[in-house]
Amino acid sequence: MSDAAEKTKRPRVNVRRPEVMEMVAAEVARHYQSSVVEKIRNHGGKLAIGNTTVLLAQQFGFCYGVERAIDLAYAARRVFPDNRIFLIGEIIHNPEVNRQLRDMGIVSLPWQEMGDSYDNLTAEDVVIVPAFGAPTHFMDKIEQLGCYVVDTTCGDVMKVWRRVRGYAKDGTTSIIHGKANHEETRATASRAQGEDGKGHYLIVLTLSDVDYVCGYLQTGGDKVEFTERFKHACSPGFDPDVHLDRVGVANQTTMLKSETEEIQRRFKKAIVERDGSDAKFQVFDTICGATQERQDALFEMLGQHMDLLLVVGGYNSSNTTHLVEIGEQQLPTFFIRDASCLKSLEEIVHYDIHHKEEVSSSYSELLLGDKPVTVGITAGASCPNNLIEDTIVKVFGLRGISGETLAQA
Repeated sequence: MSDAAEKTKRPRVNVRRPEVMEMVAAEVARHYQSSVVEKIRNHGGKLAIGNTTVLLAQQFGFCYGVERAIDLAYAARRVFPDNRIFLIGEIIHNPEVNRQLRDMGIVSLPWQEMGDSYDNLTAEDVVIVPAFGAPTHFMDKIEQLGCYVVDTTCGDVMKVWRRVRGYAKDGTTSIIHGKANHEETRATASRAQGEDGKGHYLIVLTLSDVDYVCGYLQTGGDKVEFTERFKHACSPGFDPDVHLDRVGVANQTTMLKSETEEIQRRFKKAIVERDGSDAKFQVFDTICGATQERQDALFEMLGQHMDLLLVVGGYNSSNTTHLVEIGEQQLPTFFIRDASCLKSLEEIVHYDIHHKEEVSSSYSELLLGDKPVTVGITAGASCPNNLIEDTIVKVFGLRGISGETLAQA
């Protein structure tokens, strides 16, 4: 960093001032809280009216990290009412929350590539770092420009960063279980290169990826083929003949817990079979607590009878997608953005996670008629309660139960 840049660099801004946070709490509650959700929670997660029953998972919706990120973004506008405020990408993966921030005049910056827009930032601008964090070169850029920085990075994400930095220091390659094009994974990968930039990482997503890498680290293989397969999922200069000698597993914090555990097991087994010991293998459980809680709560709810499951959240939300994967193994499961996706008793618009597109399905036999129906509802850690309430109200409404009846229940 140049001397001039060092002089303009500002410390991170603390916007959590008591008088500010009191106003923020009221504003956030007005936008996102739900009396209907609280009512069902008070009924043990179950509300039955006539022949329609709605079940809510014991854990769903906003986690602490998401609440903190939203609070800090709202507080930034309060503390800097007249400054330009920018956000690297999205604060979280929920369209409603990001819309609210846009309405407050917070402008989203590109996150996949830095682009020219970063060159137009000034020392009087405020830049919010999202809950996912941001790659180190993004952070270096905004700090060199002297911008005010409001960092909302989740504490669980930063725990992963500490782990992969540790791997880099002792020459261990980070095997990151995650999506190579996800903001959090990109941020984690940049830390896996270490402070000197000489560390290495490899990103794996599927068990097929894992088995391919395990096979290579045990017996070798076609390096050209390996490099082509992981060309967008590895560190610069990655050489599988060199950098698979010592490996440490970490993960994007919102992955499916059972799959991450299986990936850890397979890598350890491969190292032991190659070396006769696990001395060159490290692992650290970096699935966040909120992700585990929501997955465990859904597994528990699946022990009850349900006719269908609605999973509410942003289509690009990783932790929400994994809830869909869990649900669809047992019953008809629909990944909906919000209540508007419930078009009628005959039509549900939902996101197909396998074909990665929004589709329309007819499941009239599940909702039509006078027979008893039980609908399960859960939501990812980035979904606000007001969207869950809208979904509950819509389900009862489609079954002929008015909002007034619901309010009196």
